[in-house]
Amino acid sequence: MKNSDYINALTERHGKDVYERLINSEVAIAGLGGLGSNVALALARAGVGKLFLVDFDTVDITNLNRQQYSISDIGKAKTAALYEKIRAVNPIIKIKRRKIKVTEKNAIELFKDYPIVCECFDKAENKAMLINTLLTGNRDITVVSASGMAGYGTGNTILSRKISDRFYICGDMVSGIEKGLGLMAPRVGICAMHQANTVLRLLLGEKEI
Repeated sequence: MKNSDYINALTERHGKDVYERLINSEVAIAGLGGLGSNVALALARAGVGKLFLVDFDTVDITNLNRQQYSISDIGKAKTAALYEKIRAVNPIIKIKRRKIKVTEKNAIELFKDYPIVCECFDKAENKAMLINTLLTGNRDITVVSASGMAGYGTGNTILSRKISDRFYICGDMVSGIEKGLGLMAPRVGICAMHQANTVLRLLLGEKEI
């Protein structure tokens, strides 16, 4: 398949204006687990032009119940494994990746060039760190976060919320693994798609939920 065929297909599907706005967009994804791997693939399929993938971890067998990895990926860096999967569905996308642990000290420098950052961490303390660091340290960054997607309860409680012009959060705000609920593919996936859809709306100028 020629790249021109792929471009024509996206243009026909989205319309020229939407295609051009997405292809010229850049989004960073912090954490490539159940949320991040799903968000990244959704944005790639939608035609976002450039993704920045950040994660320090490798694929483990325990990831396979909800993350976009395969048995053949076990032991690979998540940044490398997800890069391959994204390129398999979008041959024209530009991907930058860093295998690094995000900390309060390096977060601003890591994400300074990206107007939208998807917070896709597992642990509450890491989520809070990234949100607070980016919102207070760089006023040009908008954060799309997630909280509350564990278990097998109804997916209808997972919503997207606008907290401020620079902070959006998706989830039910309640269901956490600390309550004894495991993370399962359906609700994690629903939450990830809320994040991806929120990002697309922001890229296309829609700031309200």
